[in-house]
Amino acid sequence: MEANTRSTGRLPAAFLTPGSSSFMDFLSDQSPEMLPGNRSLPPLQGAIEAPHGTTIVAASFPGGVVLAGDRRATMGNMIAQRDIEKVFPADEYSAVGIAGTAGLAVEMVKLFQLELEHFEKVEGAQLSLEGKANRLSTMIRSNLAMAMQGLAVVPLFAGYDVDRDKGRIFSYDVTGGRSEENGYAATGSGSIFARGSMKKLYREDLTEEQALTLVVQALYDAADDDSATGGPDVARRIYPIVTVITDEGFRRLTDQESADIARSILERRLEQPDGPRAALL
Repeated sequence: MEANTRSTGRLPAAFLTPGSSSFMDFLSDQSPEMLPGNRSLPPLQGAIEAPHGTTIVAASFPGGVVLAGDRRATMGNMIAQRDIEKVFPADEYSAVGIAGTAGLAVEMVKLFQLELEHFEKVEGAQLSLEGKANRLSTMIRSNLAMAMQGLAVVPLFAGYDVDRDKGRIFSYDVTGGRSEENGYAATGSGSIFARGSMKKLYREDLTEEQALTLVVQALYDAADDDSATGGPDVARRIYPIVTVITDEGFRRLTDQESADIARSILERRLEQPDGPRAALL
C-alpha cells in the first residue's frame, strides 16, 4: 500500500471514500496494527512499571456537568510526574478524564477525539452523547488484552446532552462495561475517598460555582487518604485541572481560577482539616 502511494502520488481510493462513519472501523480495515489493542507485548518478566494516572471526579448540576482531575502520575511507589494532564475535551460538548496506564490512556483519548471528528465530517452531524459513550466503551473493550497484562485504562466520560438538556456522567470498567452515574462519580486509586466526600456534600440543586468547589473538595479528600493522588501544590503552583461543560460547550478553568478555588479550600482546611461537615439528619 505504501509503495503504491509513493509511485502514484495519490492516496488509495479507500482513504478518499471511507465506507464507515467509524474511524476505528476504517483503521481496522486499512492498518489494524495501529490500533492500541492489536499491538503485541513481549513476554512479561515481573510487574510492569509504567506511569499511572490516578483520580478523576465528576459532578452534575442543573446547567451542565463538571469534570476534574488531580495532577499526579505514579510509577510503583514513586511519583513519576507532578503536573500530568488527565482531563481532555472529546469534542465541543463532552470531555474524558483518564485513570490507569497514562501512555495508553492518552493515546486512547486522541483516538477517541479523532473518532468523533471523523463521524461528524462523514455524517455532517455530531454523534449523540449516548453514542459517544458507546464508542468509548468499544475502545476500552478493545484494550482488554493489555488490561489483563496490567496495562488497564479506566476513564470517566462526561458531557452536556443537547437532546435532554442536561449534563450526564458515564463510568467504565476494564472490560468496557458502561454505567451512567447519577449526580457524581469518581474513578482511579483515590476514587473511594473522593466518592465518599461527594456523597455527603452533593445536592441536586448545586450552582456551577458550588459544583466546581465540590469536585476540588473531593480531590483534596482523595489526596488526604490516597498517596497516589496529588493535592494542590502551592509551592509549585500546580492545581487540579477543572473543566465545565454546559449548553455553551466545553470550558477549562484557567490556572488562576483553579488556584482561587484550591486556595479558598486550603484556607478553610486550616480551621477544619477534615473538610466541611454534613448534617447528621
